[in-house]
Amino acid sequence: MFNVALYQPEIPQNTGNIARTCAATGARLHLIRPLGFQWNSPKLRRAGLDYWPALDYVLHNSWQAFLEALPERSRVWAFSSKVSRLYTEVEYQPGDYLLFGPESRGLPEEVLAHFPSVTIPMPGQGGRSLNLAVAVGIGLYEALRQVGFEAGV
Repeated sequence: MFNVALYQPEIPQNTGNIARTCAATGARLHLIRPLGFQWNSPKLRRAGLDYWPALDYVLHNSWQAFLEALPERSRVWAFSSKVSRLYTEVEYQPGDYLLFGPESRGLPEEVLAHFPSVTIPMPGQGGRSLNLAVAVGIGLYEALRQVGFEAGV
């Protein structure tokens, strides 16, 4: 099983869509507070449709709480548009964490300093970043592809 970690997500619809992706792939979703929305937001619930009962998730009260909850020797890959190493250059392993930042600003430097970072290329003109739900889907499905979709998909 893979882990998707969202550091201070801001948009409930993106988080709901990511929850659906995690439920459909068997990935555990980690949400690191503060959230930019209420946990009981109708927009969050609507975007997740009827996948909520199938979702394995953890709410972390802070960045420090997330770090303390990481099992020893956990592998965490920080996704950022500010680095050059491609996400496809990583050999993912079941249990890895894929860490994504908030929609408006991405992962801060102090978070990026903790873990190796990767990027999803955007060869078009003028793109600052991909939609968070799209980026999670790209990263998670690459990890699943590499392990032969062993997570039960």
